[in-house]
Amino acid sequence: LGTGGNDGRLDFTNNAMQRLDELFDVAAPAGPPRSGSDELVRQALWGAASNNLSAGAGIGQFLPGGAGGANSTTGADGDSLIKAWDFVLMLEGSILFSARATRRLDPLATSQASAPFAVRAHAAGNATRGREKSDRGEQWMPLWSQPATNGALQGLFGEARLQLGRQLATRPLDVTRAMARLGVARGITTFVRYGYLERNGKSNFAVPVGRVDVRARPRARLIDDLAPWLDRLQRLARDSHAPARLVVSEARVSDAVFAVLTHDDSPDRWQAVLRAMAEIEGLQVSGTAFKAGPIPVLGPEWLKAADDGSAEWRLAGALGSAAASYAPDGNVRDSVRHHWLPLQPGGHRFKEIEKRLADDVRVVAQGRGDVSACLAVVERRIIESAQTGRRSLPIVAARGYEARLDDLATLVAGEVDFARTVELARALMAVRWNRVKATRPRTQIGKRRPDEAWMALRLASLPWPLADNRAIPVDSAMVRRLAAGDGTAAVDLALRRLRASGLHPPLQGAFVDEPTSLLWGASLAFPISSAVAAAMVQCFQPKPYTENR
Repeated sequence: LGTGGNDGRLDFTNNAMQRLDELFDVAAPAGPPRSGSDELVRQALWGAASNNLSAGAGIGQFLPGGAGGANSTTGADGDSLIKAWDFVLMLEGSILFSARATRRLDPLATSQASAPFAVRAHAAGNATRGREKSDRGEQWMPLWSQPATNGALQGLFGEARLQLGRQLATRPLDVTRAMARLGVARGITTFVRYGYLERNGKSNFAVPVGRVDVRARPRARLIDDLAPWLDRLQRLARDSHAPARLVVSEARVSDAVFAVLTHDDSPDRWQAVLRAMAEIEGLQVSGTAFKAGPIPVLGPEWLKAADDGSAEWRLAGALGSAAASYAPDGNVRDSVRHHWLPLQPGGHRFKEIEKRLADDVRVVAQGRGDVSACLAVVERRIIESAQTGRRSLPIVAARGYEARLDDLATLVAGEVDFARTVELARALMAVRWNRVKATRPRTQIGKRRPDEAWMALRLASLPWPLADNRAIPVDSAMVRRLAAGDGTAAVDLALRRLRASGLHPPLQGAFVDEPTSLLWGASLAFPISSAVAAAMVQCFQPKPYTENR
């Protein structure tokens, strides 16, 4: 009700008495209705046509479209026209919105006055978002489809709250999470979202910014993994000194989360959340908003929610799960995430020195393009392997998530959206891979196979010996040639390694241009299984001699 029962110089009590005087003869002892009052009540309740509206009266913030003024009609200026019954009934109904038990003893609750279904303002899910602030917050008005008594409505609005476990929902994203988990009063079918924004000078209007249906969404609980992280990001983005790129990136991730909680449950929406989070990490590496922390640990259910069956998704799973090794108990050792972010041991927190991100020599993918970043990771892994006295490429995937041979064929042929693949993989690096169970067979060769020259490169850069205990030492010069764009020389080095290991490649050499060389080198970062390696070895084994009879 404005600032204490008034909207600027428009007093609601005075306005209500004027409307009552138009509808009833208040001077008479019995207060009978005036002529036309029954017509107006039918018009207010059932939408019947009427030309007996009140002219020259003000209704303020409750009906700004009927305030009149310049350009409000076919002429240059128009008078205000309001429905007297609408104003009277509106004020009567506003009594139900008085604050009662909506604010519980919650240590995280706001200290401001409470109102039914009122939350802090945030532009998540608003298609026409701006940087304007709404200090008066938002209010989500419920709609229901069944008749209700006044007592039931008093109970609804008196106890109106959106609950998330033992905490109240205080932000729009929390509201959508509560709705998706049926954390609201039963009987409500839809919420109409209003934001209290300044319009027409310093007048505050309730501006509708969307409508959200109340539906159970089982996968909404996945957002619980992100909730504290999102809150920290929002606080940093609302700072007056926050850089514009942080504001835009935080808006993108909030909109993506809002979409998965209010729309159909589709893999592309979940992938949009993952990609938006990876974008945030890209900013944090440069020192922006790193206090929010990296992407928090994600549950294995994220893999099923975002699986769209594409080659990009399967390759992202291979790169996202890549690590030096997987112990029999499933524990992951040395994830490749350390090459993208300066992280503490365990990979869940940033490594800081004097309140700044530490300079970590292992972070080699920073400030590079996606192809160059993956190629730099391959080079770094080979260097670290050589420091331990080994000559291998220690990059393996979680069981069941190794790269398929046909997906690698499309990758090295340039038919895969590499940027999307790496972006998804960066977010999937936060998955708790030690709890992931294999969901598809390890042996998936497919009908399509990569170029034989690339297979020679791949067999010459394995993390383990072949099935017959045949070890093929990795030549670091081969990867350096790929990084320099000289794929032709790199293939020659790989063929020499294979021949020295007893394999007989069916080719003597290959001509590889610079873009293809870089792509082939980057593709080595996608780990494969021993079954895929065995399938490639079959192409390099000497064929047995069969005498014609």
